[in-house]
Amino acid sequence: MWQQLLPGLRIKLFMTVVLGVIYPLMMTGISQVIFPKQANGSLIKAGDKVIGSELIGQSFSKPEYFHPRPSAAGMNGYDATASGGSNYGPTNQKLLDRVKASIDQFHKDNPGYQGPIPADLVTASASGLDPHISPDSARAQVERVAKARGVQSDQVNDLVEQSIETPDLGILGEPRVNVLRLNLALDQHFAVKHVVEQ
Repeated sequence: MWQQLLPGLRIKLFMTVVLGVIYPLMMTGISQVIFPKQANGSLIKAGDKVIGSELIGQSFSKPEYFHPRPSAAGMNGYDATASGGSNYGPTNQKLLDRVKASIDQFHKDNPGYQGPIPADLVTASASGLDPHISPDSARAQVERVAKARGVQSDQVNDLVEQSIETPDLGILGEPRVNVLRLNLALDQHFAVKHVVEQ
């Protein structure tokens, strides 16, 4: 019996060491040398403090910041440990109610916007953690952000245009704006000026 079991156990032990220890350590080491930023999560820092990752969306709700896509990840959204969409079909009443609520919230937050609402501002991504919005979604929020910061809309719009990322390799994906990076650029260029309404 042991003559039949021992070869299988040896192979299992060998493969466990090679594929479970040596290979992951080797790939981690190579990644740290060649792509250290990406291997460590593409983290964004303000000074010495980590404030997020350029790959994981997070919630922004203050009027002086651009808002991301809605999130269905976790109970309250934007939970990186519970990545995923709602998986509701297009006729599901819960999905319709959530999209309607997102549309109502957008109109409440952006009363001056008159154009069509970009779909990505009212629908969640498959992961629920998409860090990007479309350029049209950013442009739809410019007036609110400019007013909250006490600057001209053109100034904020110029910053949006500078923040547009092109498709990878010129063909993969769509033009997009990273919400966290755009909001950091806002803080660097335009400090929040609280406008007192008369």
